[in-house]
Amino acid sequence: MPYKILAPCILFLMTLVNTHGQERSVDIIGEQGHKIGILDLQQGPHGLLFRLSIEKGHLSPGWHGVHFHEVGDCSDHGSMAFMNAKGHINPGHKEHGFLNPKGPHPSDLPNIYAAEDGSSHSEFHIYGVSLQNGQLNLLSKTGSALIIHEHADDHKTQPIGGTGPRVACGVIK
Repeated sequence: MPYKILAPCILFLMTLVNTHGQERSVDIIGEQGHKIGILDLQQGPHGLLFRLSIEKGHLSPGWHGVHFHEVGDCSDHGSMAFMNAKGHINPGHKEHGFLNPKGPHPSDLPNIYAAEDGSSHSEFHIYGVSLQNGQLNLLSKTGSALIIHEHADDHKTQPIGGTGPRVACGVIK
């Protein structure tokens, strides 16, 4: 008798976990095409928990811009690195930047900081971004990419905040 009551409760809890507990781990590769870190994404009820770790020696010390890009393709590493990822995901056609009165768009993310040894560790929550639906679904048919840029994002200059070259990439599928 208790099993008849318990089974539906377990199924209900599993549904909640599947809806709000979806996760992805993404390898981040550098310009040479080798893994330099990992991005962990965990779906929450209002957006994604974003945790990024880059191994020492792979980023220049200081701040780096980070954005979500339209296509999950990091295969073109090298001199013109990661251009296959295309531009920022921007379904609402808003301007770039947290400090821009006509922005931001959902691919704008806070800068990350690399220590003197070139490592970086960050965690933040991103509202309205999803691994399943919502304003910005990172798992569309082409997937998406996380791009790390050489310089900090000033959060206002168009179109990419003055972030410069793309130095690392991760495919989100």
